[in-house]
Amino acid sequence: MTRLVLLSGWGCDARLWQPLAEYWPEGLAISAPDWPGYGVRPPLAEPGSLAELAELADAMGNDLPADAVWVGWSLGGLLATALLDHLPAPRAVVLLGVGESFCHPAGIPETQLSVFRQAFARAPEATHRHFLRWQLAGEPDPRSAHRQLRALLGDGGGDRLSGTDPATLATGLDQLAELDNGERLARAPCPVWRVAGVRDPLLAPALRESADQRLIEAGHCPMLSQPASLAACLAGIAGVSAS
Repeated sequence: MTRLVLLSGWGCDARLWQPLAEYWPEGLAISAPDWPGYGVRPPLAEPGSLAELAELADAMGNDLPADAVWVGWSLGGLLATALLDHLPAPRAVVLLGVGESFCHPAGIPETQLSVFRQAFARAPEATHRHFLRWQLAGEPDPRSAHRQLRALLGDGGGDRLSGTDPATLATGLDQLAELDNGERLARAPCPVWRVAGVRDPLLAPALRESADQRLIEAGHCPMLSQPASLAACLAGIAGVSAS
């Protein structure tokens, strides 16, 4: 049985992956653990500590096992790559909707993220709501995708922070600004796959075009707009095809 571990990004917990459930082929064992500070999982004492995060993942055993393919979406991809310095290498890492870093002059420039971080410091709930809408701009039907996201996340679908630890969210924005995995990826101890929606507004055009797998009619959140295509793509990377 091939294992896939699905890792969410900033502002969304593991419920984001639920639309894929009906599309997985046989032969895959799927897990979607929440990062600390998301869902019902308590935050880390130091939310920005990768070493503490790795210790927790290692202690939990099944969170990031070495016999699995780690699929990291957005910030989840940055964190999964950074944890390669602290944990045994998995079978492969899939970077979904993210490159070596989050900021890019032709995608999300550092100045734009800086403004967003300042806005979050002033009004975290409103800024969180704005981000949930903003990241859906590239989907074929952004309004429908937003309704779906609200239904998945519950508690007003992001109208409140849905139990997510505000300090963890603030630290996540710091990580989006600061994590650069260029050197880690250059010496990656396992295969790395890059998957992108062809309409992802958060990725620079060059990164979308150079991805190993490109999802048609999808933006930054293909798990909402193209769940069947995304599930088939990830299963194929894991070496499991639909029957």
